[in-house]
Amino acid sequence: MLTKTYGSVIAANEVSIEVHAGSFTGVVGPNGAGKTTTLSMISGLLRPTSGRVSVSGVDVWTDGPAAKRLIGSLPDRLRLFDRLTGAQLLYYSGVLHGVDEAAVAQRSSELAVAFGLESALGRLVSDYSAGMQKKIALACAMIHAPEVLVLDEPFETIDPVSAANVTEILEKYVAGGGSVVMSSHSLDLIQRVCDHVSIIVDGSVIAQGTVDAVRDGLSLEERFTQLTGLSDTQKGLEWLHGSSESA
Repeated sequence: MLTKTYGSVIAANEVSIEVHAGSFTGVVGPNGAGKTTTLSMISGLLRPTSGRVSVSGVDVWTDGPAAKRLIGSLPDRLRLFDRLTGAQLLYYSGVLHGVDEAAVAQRSSELAVAFGLESALGRLVSDYSAGMQKKIALACAMIHAPEVLVLDEPFETIDPVSAANVTEILEKYVAGGGSVVMSSHSLDLIQRVCDHVSIIVDGSVIAQGTVDAVRDGLSLEERFTQLTGLSDTQKGLEWLHGSSESA
């Protein structure tokens, strides 16, 4: 169980998520619920105050280098080496993870085609649009063929056509035995592509399991609203509703 505290603030409170090989797990929750904190601890970017993370028996914090070879990460608030070209960034990511140069070249080419970036590989990443930067970062996360992808809002800033393309790539990755753990504010997307879901509120997991079990006959959005009580936040705003009396 993972816990992360900052002084008296509890960002994650005994969070436990089990991810099986070949599964697509969504992590959802309100803003500030602890999703990014949890995913950052899972991927080895943020050290937990207590608890452990294990990937295929490798402890992320006691054997970091071995764990990093098993994990591909797309963190919140992308920080890319954007003075490199797309090709250079892919090369750097591949070699950094121990992939030999010949394999890096082949994989870079295939990933660029898959993500629709082949014509942009010679350009500086700083000149990419936000959506293109998201896609090159995802390609970098996949270039070493990790067993698990930990993705924080992978579809944010990506246009609908590219989102469908990325979804297809991730579904093929899962079908091949890989595992995806991703956060998203789109509950419809989570319901469509994920087979498991964890709902986090105030740093704690309040529901998790298969998507069908968690939504319990409702849409995931309806179940999410029911569990979190967010519908109550709109009470008291009746004055915002247009009426002839307020004109």
